[in-house]
Amino acid sequence: MRIGLVSDTHGDPVAWRRAMKLLEGCGLILHAGDHLYHGAFNPVLPEYDPREMARALNECPIPILHARGNCDSEVDQAALRDPILSPYVVCLLEGVKVMLTHGDAAGEAELAEMAAGYGMHLLVRGHTHVAGIWEHGPLLVCNPGSPSLPKGDGVPTVGLLEEGKVRILDVRDGSLLAEKEIPSSQERG
Repeated sequence: MRIGLVSDTHGDPVAWRRAMKLLEGCGLILHAGDHLYHGAFNPVLPEYDPREMARALNECPIPILHARGNCDSEVDQAALRDPILSPYVVCLLEGVKVMLTHGDAAGEAELAEMAAGYGMHLLVRGHTHVAGIWEHGPLLVCNPGSPSLPKGDGVPTVGLLEEGKVRILDVRDGSLLAEKEIPSSQERG
């Protein structure tokens, strides 16, 4: 199953629709938080439309599991069909144990150690708006970046989990920016 990885959409339905073109055919999407509100430290883009973004999330034909971001609130939850206020989501996807979180409540090492301590294989986190895939001991960590407010190199991104690999894709043209294989079951222990 193809699984989409998204974070930090911050109320931008235009960026969400672009991302969804790349995630067509996914059986599930994992959203690592910051769904509707732009946040006090981010610019308000012309595309900012939290009501339309809520409608797009509610009407998404692909099931979505959500983690709470630091810009998500009870007001946002009232506009959304699916629960978004859990700081952590843990799931088993085709034999891969995944922990989903926004990543603002703990440092990088602390999050990775917590996920590894629970026997996770993949940690999906957001918050920084900077896409990347890296290893922390036996754990693979992925930040899908942001399709709407990218930081770092400024490239809007999403992630994809498919066939035992995690990929980062450029939302503008679908090009592959990074890819790592999830460690085999022997390596995971």
